[in-house]
Amino acid sequence: QVQLVESGGGLVQPGNSLRLSCVASGRTFSSGTMAWFRQVPGKEREYVAGRRWSGGNFYYADSMKGRVSISRDNSRNVVYLEMNSLKPEDTAVYYCAATSRNLIASTVRLMGEYEDWGQGTQVTVSS
Repeated sequence: QVQLVESGGGLVQPGNSLRLSCVASGRTFSSGTMAWFRQVPGKEREYVAGRRWSGGNFYYADSMKGRVSISRDNSRNVVYLEMNSLKPEDTAVYYCAATSRNLIASTVRLMGEYEDWGQGTQVTVSS
């Protein structure tokens, strides 16, 4: 029983940066995997980035590698997604997801691996 609450979305100018937050609660987050996905209406949910709670394992979608960074506040159980050089194509609802399992590169991108999801936060990149 995990609760995830995203925040930080909004309207941002192309080329600017944005940091999304996901507050996790409901268990001791000493293991497992957290990830970010995004979705445009009418399209499939797309993987963005993921990380384990510990161990220094970070996984990024090839399409966004170099522009995004996933990090965690160890003391507050908060996972962040920092995005730079934002483009209109980045407009989507961004969701955080969690699983108690320590996923690997081949499975971290799969939606079915995650038991818990947040409600999403809207990011709109436009002039």
